[in-house]
Amino acid sequence: MAAAYETIRVEHDGPISWIVLDRPEAANALSPRLLDEFSAALEALKGEGGPVIGIRGEGRGFCAGMDLGAYGSGDSGPADPMADRSRLHRNVERWLAIWDHPKPVIAAVHGFCLAAAAQMCVFADITVVADDVRIGEPTVPIGGGYIAPAWVSLVGHKRAKEFAFVPGNWIDGPTAVEWGWANHCVPAADLLAAVRGLADRIALTPPDVLRLKKLSINRAAEAGGFRQALSGIAEIDALLHLAPAVIAVRERMAEQGLKAVIQQFRVPPTTPLVAPKE
Repeated sequence: MAAAYETIRVEHDGPISWIVLDRPEAANALSPRLLDEFSAALEALKGEGGPVIGIRGEGRGFCAGMDLGAYGSGDSGPADPMADRSRLHRNVERWLAIWDHPKPVIAAVHGFCLAAAAQMCVFADITVVADDVRIGEPTVPIGGGYIAPAWVSLVGHKRAKEFAFVPGNWIDGPTAVEWGWANHCVPAADLLAAVRGLADRIALTPPDVLRLKKLSINRAAEAGGFRQALSGIAEIDALLHLAPAVIAVRERMAEQGLKAVIQQFRVPPTTPLVAPKE
């Protein structure tokens, strides 16, 4: 009997089994329930479904990142550091379950892909983006050292720093491919068909062979430091959440509202780099 989910769907389409983030009214923001259901579906698909897993979002975009409303958006004071660290570390473990999954995982990304969603996609084996995609950092700088370090193995430390240092920085689909964050950029209307076609070709390789190929390549990436780079990011982010400058921004969010504070930090992206107009 298929599991009943409230915030995701699981759809089987020949060689590919989709995990669909299904909170379009909330921009597919990652609530605690969605995260738990995502992990449960990923675990269930180890023993059922097609030989390839796909992840996509319902509605106008892939995912807007963490659901700040579910975790408090500034009106509840600083988080308990140990509880905060445990929550952040648990989410890294959720993404590592993608990395360690016995099946190839393809992220199909359209529209917006922000903050923790941009971190999640790093752990997919293959990422295909639509030409309408905007892959971005959180606009309000109330965290740090959590998302961009996962990018380093894909884009290098200089590009990861450029991405992280500017509030709300973002890249488009062609830039994501150029940087090495994504494999392909395709027209938005062709995204799902392109991923399905790729899954068809991957499925020609027997599942046991795919599993060992993935394991071998993962070990090579880990020898280069991929997993080690993630070892301290939860602690750094939890520590920063207690910094006076971050607490001050959270207080502004409580007083002025999230949208007003976002506007104060909204600036153009740094790619392509252009001189400011006088």
